[in-house]
Amino acid sequence: MFVRVRLTLRTRLALMYGALVALTTALFALVAYFTVSNELYQNLDASLSRAGTSLLAVIRNQQRTAQGPLKPVRRDKRSPKTTDAFEFLRRSSMRNFVGPVPLPDSLIDAQDPVWSAVYEHVLLNSSTYVLQVRNRQGGVAWRSDNMLLDSLPSYQWFLDHGAIAAGDRIITYYTMRGIRYRLVVTIGDVAEVAAAYPAAEVDVTLRSLFSLMLLAIPILIVVSVVAGWFLARRSLRPVDTITTAARRITAERLSERLPLSDASDEIARLSETLNDMIARLERQFQQIRQFTADASHELKTPLAILMGEMEIALRKPFNEEEIRETLESCLEEVDRLTNVVQGLLELSRAESGQVQIEREPLNFSALVHSIYEDVEILAETKHLAMSCKIEPNIFVIGDKVRLHQACLNVMENAVKYTPSTGSVQITIESMPPAHDDDKARVMFTVADSGIGIPHEQLPFIYDRFFRVDKARSKSIQGTGLGLSIVRWIVEAHNGTIMAASEESVGTTFVITLPRA
Repeated sequence: MFVRVRLTLRTRLALMYGALVALTTALFALVAYFTVSNELYQNLDASLSRAGTSLLAVIRNQQRTAQGPLKPVRRDKRSPKTTDAFEFLRRSSMRNFVGPVPLPDSLIDAQDPVWSAVYEHVLLNSSTYVLQVRNRQGGVAWRSDNMLLDSLPSYQWFLDHGAIAAGDRIITYYTMRGIRYRLVVTIGDVAEVAAAYPAAEVDVTLRSLFSLMLLAIPILIVVSVVAGWFLARRSLRPVDTITTAARRITAERLSERLPLSDASDEIARLSETLNDMIARLERQFQQIRQFTADASHELKTPLAILMGEMEIALRKPFNEEEIRETLESCLEEVDRLTNVVQGLLELSRAESGQVQIEREPLNFSALVHSIYEDVEILAETKHLAMSCKIEPNIFVIGDKVRLHQACLNVMENAVKYTPSTGSVQITIESMPPAHDDDKARVMFTVADSGIGIPHEQLPFIYDRFFRVDKARSKSIQGTGLGLSIVRWIVEAHNGTIMAASEESVGTTFVITLPRA
């Protein structure tokens, strides 16, 4: 069985930071190692190539001298005259003289500082470098003293054994007396020069670099993990503060907010987002409490009336007329309860997405005109002046039943809350698009000269069970759910609803819908 270890975010960040540093350091070390290795061997190859090229140039110059008038070599009286182009190399290996070995006459006459440096530091002091010169016939004309009796293979031998030539030289490895050499064989018109250098000396440098990296990388990883842990701890300190503050916030303490930091970073934006969410929750809780209180109030009154009527009916005898009146009163209260429950059920289904809105073209002008004719009958009983100005043949895409319900509710409210001898005006007109990509819209306006709504209460008229205090009279019946349902219907049709009102002057509702 595997035990799943739960790591804190701080620990995970520290480990991730350490892993990232380890990966980056390892890649850097790998690149650095191969770069240094390549650079060392390139420099070594260049040095060996220059030694071979320079030695060929010396031999070539010496050969030209040997083919001209004979000149004695100015070393001592025992030195014979020579016409051999490789004789000066053989003399340079002699150790039976006292003092420094002088340069050949040709180099003295030429006074070339490059040839002098090559001659003195490579040929005369070749304790590390291995040098060998073959003549044009392939025989070994000279080899450095540190080669003893050994010799390096020829240019052609390396070609026959798979070596790849680069121009006039071959760069390869060769093992002699158990020592691995980096070898450069240069072929020229006068001779063939092989220059070698022990690869072990370069390998020692690379091993030292590799050992240093092996030692430094674990230390860097440990330091990075520790530093990452402290950085994560410092960075996540505001999260701990937010966590502590969030635990204190409950349903009874939704007025509290999370602390905000001065920095405009991700933690600050998280705190702001959470505070906005808490504010929305607070509003929702307030609405739920208000809804519960209003629903209780709306349901309590008809239930109390029903209970009172029934108790009275049970206590004393009734004649037929009194029984009828009692039953009619009970039926009114039952009807009121039914309207409240149906309204709540409809809003609940709408918010949960269970209500389907039909989408079909309909003549909105004809729909409103038919509603106007029905409402006009109610207005006549209150002696209201009704007028309408409806632009004909305006079509919209929507649900005929739902739009009928919304328009009827707004127009009934206008008649209901307008005193006798008041007026109600109905208007439908089309609106051109505000921008090129907008659609034309339909504006449905209902204006009355009723009791009006206080300005400070206008934002709440769409809340469930909200009713203006003046409307809470027994003469005006209502559940307080009508405008909530109207707003849902309008918004479901991609429309808007707005209200403007002034007490004792009147109220105007404006509904806009996309025109078909």
